[in-house]
Formats: sequence, structure tokens, C-alpha cells
Amino acid sequence: MLLYALHGVLVFFLHLERRFEPFFRPGLNALLREPSARMIQWLINARRPNEGMRIAEERPEPDEEIFLQSMIDTMRVHLEKDFKPGTFERAGNTKTHGLMRGELIIRDDLPAHLRHGIFAMPRRFPAWVRFSGPGPHVEPDIDDVGFVSIGVKLMDVPGPKLMEEEKHTQDLLSICTPTFVTPNTRANAQLQVWSWRHLPVFYFFDPKATHILDFLMQSWWNETQTNPLGATYYSCVPYLLGEGQACQYSFQPRTKVYRHIPRLPFRPPDNYLRDNMVRTLAETDVEFDLTVQLQTDPHRMPIEDASVLWPTRLSPRIPVATLRIPKQRFDSPAQMAFAHNLRLNPWHCLAEHRPLGNQSRARRRMYQELAVFRQKMNNETHIEPTGNEIFD
Repeated sequence: MLLYALHGVLVFFLHLERRFEPFFRPGLNALLREPSARMIQWLINARRPNEGMRIAEERPEPDEEIFLQSMIDTMRVHLEKDFKPGTFERAGNTKTHGLMRGELIIRDDLPAHLRHGIFAMPRRFPAWVRFSGPGPHVEPDIDDVGFVSIGVKLMDVPGPKLMEEEKHTQDLLSICTPTFVTPNTRANAQLQVWSWRHLPVFYFFDPKATHILDFLMQSWWNETQTNPLGATYYSCVPYLLGEGQACQYSFQPRTKVYRHIPRLPFRPPDNYLRDNMVRTLAETDVEFDLTVQLQTDPHRMPIEDASVLWPTRLSPRIPVATLRIPKQRFDSPAQMAFAHNLRLNPWHCLAEHRPLGNQSRARRRMYQELAVFRQKMNNETHIEPTGNEIFD
């Protein structure tokens, strides 16, 4: 009871701080975020041994399957506890802010070492683009943890895929923090237990396995969000870019978007993020640069530790494509229901873009089993999208 009371106090002050944050956070970020992140990363790297890894090399842990099964079981129990049949949501990236039509335009000036998979030649891929909040609950936007994510499902992608449930798609998933909340699946399994107990903050301060540095790193990017169409998104985990070459990717916004939050510091509308996206896409197209960052130092840019920020001074982010979202209406009930039924999985991909690292290996089965479970509980049938869907 003491833990729940203390957790309640911490969450109360977090929610209170969220209402004032837009008035001071931009200046604070400009002044302190980058130097603070460098110090945090120095501390994280100081305790990491150099394991002599090679570029794009993976090294699975012996107990990965145990941690993975724990994550799946805990998240399934959490879903059964929080949702009724017919209303099940995703276990993560839960709240759908919107699903839009878009296209990914591959650049025609890429050097040969980047021309792999979907980047092999200049062309345009139709896409569905989903913006979402953290989960595992569907909360008013001001009450979340200051986190947004993007899921881009490309269509008309030729070639065999690593998951056969979809034949013509490739999924690109990213979040608004440049490092992941957990360094590996062992820690992720611990986080899911704390989340199931509705005490997620204590994951970071558990005396048996503290993650204070991860907490500090996340706190510099978790902030009151204003408009998902104007956020920067990071893959956080690496992927192949052709054989023997690893990269992380990110979506960098290029468009000025509407960011006003009504009624602050009092309570804004529950879905103000969707409202701001509706207003933006009623007035203008939106574009992001898709960039890749190649792994050049196997120790400083690890495959198996998602808490480490890959330094841009060792490897800059290179623009490879433009994600374009044209003006549109996207918030009809039919389109929102379609978004609810989509399966997004980084293993919906060509072999040239195979996900790397322990958290990516876990996501293959975890995302698949939880998506099947969600659709079963909602009496839904999985449908691979084509981009030709029409909604009233």
C-alpha cells in the first residue's frame, strides 16, 4: 500500500508538471539536453565492457527465450485485466492518435553502399502512417508519459518477406526518444512486471536492479507533446542495411505544424494531439526526412544494448527518403477502426532490412502473438492492407 501511495504522489506531480512544461521546456532543452545526454551516455558507456564485437554482429543471451515468454505472459495478463472482449487494445503504443495515407519517396542521389532493399532504386511506396501514444492504457493526452510513436507501413514492396503473414508490406517503427526505455529483454521483462502491478515508475528505482541512468536519459525526451506531426522519431534499435552493414534510422520533421495546447495550465481536451493533427492536415502537407545512421564502431554503437545513443560525430544521419503525408481527413470512425486492426511488426520486411539485437528478436514473436491475441479477443480477422482502402 505504501508503494501504491508513493507511486500515486509521483504520478500526480508528473501530471501537474506536464501542464506547465510547455512554458519552460523548449528553453531548458536548448540549454541542457545535449550536454546532459552526453554525460549520461558517458556514465552508461563507462560501465560497459568492450566485448570485441564486429560490425552488424549479434550475440544472443542464453536466457532470451525465458525473458521473452515472461514479457508475453505478463502483457497478456495485463490486457485481460484492463480490457473487455471487443475492446482490446495494443499492449504498447496503445492509443491511436491517427492513421493517415502517405508515401515514402526514395531519393535518386544515394551512394551505392546505401542502395539496398527498399532504397535500391528511386521510387515511391504508398504507405499508411500511424501515430500513437505509449500505453498500456488509453488515457487523455496530457496524462500520458510524454511519449509518441510512429508506425509506417509501406505497401507494394516487392520480394519475399521475413514474415509470411504479409506479402507486400514493410513496416518502419520509431519512437520519440533516441534510446529505448530498457537496454535489453532482461530489463524489459522486469518493466512489464512493474507495469502489470501499475507501478511502472519503480522499475527505474528498484534497488535490486536500478535503471536510474535510463530514467534520466528518457526524461530529457519525454515531455508534453504538442503535435505528433512535428516530432522527431528514432528506431532506437539497429537493422541490417544489406549484408554486413547495420544502421539505425530516424524520421526528422520538415514541416511547421500547429502546436497550441488549449487551456493550459488547466486541463486541455483529452485528444488535443489528434485535434492538432486534424488542423495541420486541413491546411498543409507534412513531410519528414527518413535518415539512416550507419554503425561504424561496434562498441560505441552496440547492437545488443538499446540504452546507448549512437554518436552522430562517429556517424552522421544521412537522408535517404522523404515521408510525405498530404492534406487529408483521417479521423472518421471507419478509418480509426481500420487503424485498430492493423498489425505492425518490424519483421514485416525484406531480408536486407532484418532487425538486429535482442529486443528486435523478441519483438518478432511478442508482437505477432499479442496481435493475434488482440484480434481474437475482438473477433477481428487480419487483413493485409493494399493502400486502396476507401472509408466513408
